[in-house]
Amino acid sequence: EKNLKLKEKITMLQQQNEELRARIEQNTAITRQLSEENANLQEYVEKEMEEKKKLSKTNEELLWKLQEEDAASPVKLQSTSSTSFYRCSSGNSSPAKVRTLRQ
Repeated sequence: EKNLKLKEKITMLQQQNEELRARIEQNTAITRQLSEENANLQEYVEKEMEEKKKLSKTNEELLWKLQEEDAASPVKLQSTSSTSFYRCSSGNSSPAKVRTLRQ
């Protein structure tokens, strides 16, 4: 009778062991997938940051050119404020508020 109880316990423990191994395999697969997704997202974020830097640099260059043209222009329009409005060329139809620096 004692042997029977021990055999039942061994069978039960083997089943638990198999279930735990299956869970470990499943968790390993999920961890691998999440790691790949994380790497892809990191790469995407880096590309977006580079694009943002390029756009910022382009914006600065355009503002500088605009200021240079404005300073070189023989006829200056009277402005009631030191703030001008410019449209973004990125497809955004809303005006972007930009403070222009006069030299």
